[in-house]
Amino acid sequence: MRATNFFLIACSAALSAVLFWTSFSYFKAQEIEKAKARLTLYRSTLVAELRHFSHLPFLLSLDPVVTATLGGADPEALDYRLARFSQSAGIDAIFLMDGTGQTISASNAQTEASFKGQNYAFRPYFQEAQRGELGEFYGIGATTGQPGYFYAISVQNPENDGHGAIAIKIDLMALQESWQASGEQIVLANADGVVLLASDPSWRYRTLEPLSEIQREQIATARQFSDEKLVAFEWSADHVNQTAQVAGEQLLYLHTNELPNSWSLHFFVPDDVAVTRAWLTTGAFLVFVMVALIAIQLLRVRRIGAALRRSESEEAELRQTNDKLAREIDERRVAEQRLHKTQVELERAGRLAALGQLASSVTHELGQPIAAMRNQLVAAEITSGASPLTNKMEGLVARMENITRQLKFFSRKGRDKFEVVDVQDVMDDALELLEPTINHCDAVVTFERFGGSVLVKANRLRLEQVMTNIVRNALDAVEVEPIRQIRIVMGQDARHVWFTVQDTGHGLGGKTYDDLNEPFATTRESGRGMGLGLTISAGIVADHDGTISAEDREQGGAVFRIELPRAEEGTQT
Repeated sequence: MRATNFFLIACSAALSAVLFWTSFSYFKAQEIEKAKARLTLYRSTLVAELRHFSHLPFLLSLDPVVTATLGGADPEALDYRLARFSQSAGIDAIFLMDGTGQTISASNAQTEASFKGQNYAFRPYFQEAQRGELGEFYGIGATTGQPGYFYAISVQNPENDGHGAIAIKIDLMALQESWQASGEQIVLANADGVVLLASDPSWRYRTLEPLSEIQREQIATARQFSDEKLVAFEWSADHVNQTAQVAGEQLLYLHTNELPNSWSLHFFVPDDVAVTRAWLTTGAFLVFVMVALIAIQLLRVRRIGAALRRSESEEAELRQTNDKLAREIDERRVAEQRLHKTQVELERAGRLAALGQLASSVTHELGQPIAAMRNQLVAAEITSGASPLTNKMEGLVARMENITRQLKFFSRKGRDKFEVVDVQDVMDDALELLEPTINHCDAVVTFERFGGSVLVKANRLRLEQVMTNIVRNALDAVEVEPIRQIRIVMGQDARHVWFTVQDTGHGLGGKTYDDLNEPFATTRESGRGMGLGLTISAGIVADHDGTISAEDREQGGAVFRIELPRAEEGTQT
């Protein structure tokens, strides 16, 4: 009997060891999957923070006050203007440099740490801007001593051939503070392996791997990290098992290199939860074994009935505990999914709010030039009389006024006049408006009409704006292709009117329609658009109770399909 008991104990110990490592591997895989989702969220947040203001230097480079100051105008007016821009946008600093890198105007000109009068020709972002590129750079400020992310772009003064660069500095410390508040361990490193941001501030400006002499020389030349020693970070990573040793502590480890500038994001997670669950599983197994041994002993003393009742009670309690644990796990997963969905919706709402502010600014800035054009046309008619050219220009000015009014729907919803229109007539107007662009691209546009009336109840101008945006996107896509063909097809069924725009361009570039529908998302190269056309079109179509979809064609290129509710002839407007 003793030999039997010893054998059972030995088998139980072996099975417990196997069960522990098996359950630990399983729970570890679960923790890693959760960590992957968190890492993806942190990566998306970081990319959104970096790219949120990437378009601003380009817009500032077109500001007439900026170009005038570069040409020799008094910089005090620009100092005040840049200070207002910086404060309203929440940017750390905005500053203008001449062709030698000397700062001639800055938003912080009235502060003790003013950039004005400082020379930043040694900074890589200035050198990239002088080469006609969008300069990007992270470093400790040479004047303020505060770290930040810099964007810079070239500025030209057409009147005196003056040139320089406009730059902005973004403070990323709020992002690091949110990491600290989360209680998780996160490290952001640049291409050289230098830690830029970390949930533990003591980890900053340490190196994940040794720096070469060339790397240290380049960092010193750019004064990227001021007087920081850039000592090694005490860690080692096992990429196969997805673990890492950080300051002697064993942690689960994930990382991603899918960031701008070849940066990398490293995420460390304690394995305490996986170990605890593994021990609980093993403990439950040992409890079961002990219950079995007790039952055997009870059989020996003829207490089978009592032993069975106790065993059944214990098993019932264990099942209840397991059921409760399973429900808690399910509730936690649902809560995490809701949190992720809420964060995505908040991020999109923030982008649309920014787009609404931009739309209001654009309509305000274009209002006076358009009014001036109309006054000039009226004066021309009075002095020279009406002509086909002035009549056509008046139509174009009226169209521009209506388009700017349509932009206002991003900041507030208005009541537009809806009427029954033939979609084919609206497409004819859109193609007439785009005729110069079609001729410039040397594209072949084929319009396959339905053969009868294709009626919808809509605002004619806004519907024309959708068609213009979709066809113009197709023209941009085929502009550099050897075959430049665009096919427009109209049709309808019992409930809907639809039309498709097919092109032979470069396609969606691996993106989905939802990706392209985000504000400022675009498949064009830098400088060829700000990615607002589809967002505007989607809003207009949604106001008409319609839908937009897009996909790549098997033959190459893309196809966009717009569906709208059908209106019968004789419908009241």
